[in-house]
Amino acid sequence: MRVLGVDPGLTRCGVGVVEGVAGRPLTMLGVGVVRTPADAELGHRLVAIERGIEEWLDEHRPEFVAVERVFSQHNVRTVMGTAQASAVAMLCASRRGIPVALHTPSEVKAAVTGSGRADKSQVGTMVTRLLRLDAPPKPADAADALALAICHIWRAPAVNRLQQAHAAVAAAARTPRVPRTPAVPVRKVPR
Repeated sequence: MRVLGVDPGLTRCGVGVVEGVAGRPLTMLGVGVVRTPADAELGHRLVAIERGIEEWLDEHRPEFVAVERVFSQHNVRTVMGTAQASAVAMLCASRRGIPVALHTPSEVKAAVTGSGRADKSQVGTMVTRLLRLDAPPKPADAADALALAICHIWRAPAVNRLQQAHAAVAAAARTPRVPRTPAVPVRKVPR
């Protein structure tokens, strides 16, 4: 499975591609950051992020895109920019028919470090170990993007099984029930 992880942001949008399957060593295929100038108009920044993500999609051809789920922070302005960058990543993937998964920061931290409260340096250290890198990717947005991809690779099999079970239950609920015919006692006829 090849996954493009996206850590959305308007100034620095982390991107990283990881390939592998759960339970086996993973391979980093690329890592970087799509940058936009803070003083540029919002529309131009979003177009720059789109172009950058499109380049990553063209170059690496991922099967899935994992994006960090935007959560409420104290700074509404930061949340808005993050949400806008996140939407661009989802749009780029969806336009190509690539499935998109959203993972919360605590999900990603728990998957990679074992603790949903890990700090950025712990995430960077574990990403370095898991991908057998010489040094943690810089900036932290790049390491976070790789962590998202790793999280998705490890969680996807379990999530898929849950979705299939949920779909089976929903399908069973939609199937009309045929009333059972009560058993008719068989009478023995004397000869």
